Amino acid sequence: MPENNSISASLEDYLEIIYQLQKKHKVARAKAIADKMKVQKASVTGALKSLAAKGLINYEPYSTITLTQKGEKIAKQIIHRHEILKEFFQSVLQLSPEQAEANACKIEHVIHPKAVQKLTKFLEFLKICPRAGSDWVRSFENYCQRGAKKDECEECLIKCLEQLRRT
Repeated sequence: MPENNSISASLEDYLEIIYQLQKKHKVARAKAIADKMKVQKASVTGALKSLAAKGLINYEPYSTITLTQKGEKIAKQIIHRHEILKEFFQSVLQLSPEQAEANACKIEHVIHPKAVQKLTKFLEFLKICPRAGSDWVRSFENYCQRGAKKDECEECLIKCLEQLRRT
């Protein structure tokens, strides 16, 4: 489970939106949150009261909203999880941006921090390892489309070794 296991997925979404609004406008407003989340302002009020009770936001009715230090830390963790998942789904699994976004939104709330760390390392590895990278991802995409062909694996390995020798 994520570090902030006492916060529901819904409240995490509110923190994420507040963070984005605060970053753009210095503060968030209940109406802007409601608009972004496509919910009624009354729903936002209940969530804001809950987040304030947990010490994650500074909130007074009819006033602007800002994250506390603790709230900002959690919001950044949520956004990091979201970005890593979205990047993995798009760059490795080759999902469309819309599919990547939708899946990241769902999984970001339940993925374990160790899994996020491993995914982060895996994505870094793909960027720096000469045996990985875009060629590897293209090969995976071909595999998904056509299935396994052992002779292509051997051919790919030979090309990879040749590239390594040249660098």
